[in-house]
Amino acid sequence: MAKTNKISDKKKAIRVIDVSKKFKLVYDKPYTLKERLVFWNKTKTGYHEVLKHVNLDIQKGETVALIGVNGSGKSTLLKLMTKIIYPNEGKIEIDGKLTSLLELGAGFHPDFTGRENIYFNASIFGLTAAEIDSRVSDIIEFSELGSFIDNPVRTYSSGMYMRLAFSVAINVDAEILLIDEILAVGDQHFQEKCFNKLKELKESGKTIVIVSHSLESIKDLCDRAVWIYEGEVRMDGNCSKVIEEYLKVCG
Repeated sequence: MAKTNKISDKKKAIRVIDVSKKFKLVYDKPYTLKERLVFWNKTKTGYHEVLKHVNLDIQKGETVALIGVNGSGKSTLLKLMTKIIYPNEGKIEIDGKLTSLLELGAGFHPDFTGRENIYFNASIFGLTAAEIDSRVSDIIEFSELGSFIDNPVRTYSSGMYMRLAFSVAINVDAEILLIDEILAVGDQHFQEKCFNKLKELKESGKTIVIVSHSLESIKDLCDRAVWIYEGEVRMDGNCSKVIEEYLKVCG
């Protein structure tokens, strides 16, 4: 009988169990045909270990921030949770319908309109055409794109991309929402609107994991902070305490 990937403890939404991730690096890679012929057997390779034996449990209904300097491994951990990439060691268990907002405009086709991309993107998240029909007005209204919704998304600014992507992601009724630093894009008004919506989702019992450098917003929104330092969990606990220690080292 095939094994299921369910979490035995129903209170846990995400379990990260002894996870390690490394990426292959290529040095002195030949680019021209001549270099490939002359140095065909002299390409040097190595590995960069981004995450090292990470263990982390996130309870259902928690809002958790992953913090750390650039290159610490927090965004890689988020991608592993989404299963965009997979660990070299360990495993990640997910209990609940998950949606993610990791890369600006991921899944959007530049030549189609914003409205058409709502249907494409929402269908990737598992919604039927009828379900999207019932939510498309709310998605467009939240995005504040107005008449631009019927223009090709290649004409959008980065802020408009973000508005559309966030508006779709929060309207798919997922139980777990993963968000990367994408919320730093856009004007102050829409950033505040996004964080207010996240507070609303939090109060409704959704599980939220967010990567952000906006430490004050994290204190306001999150129940816990997890400090990732050089690929390892350096500290996990109360937001204010974790951020205080983080700033002592990295501030």
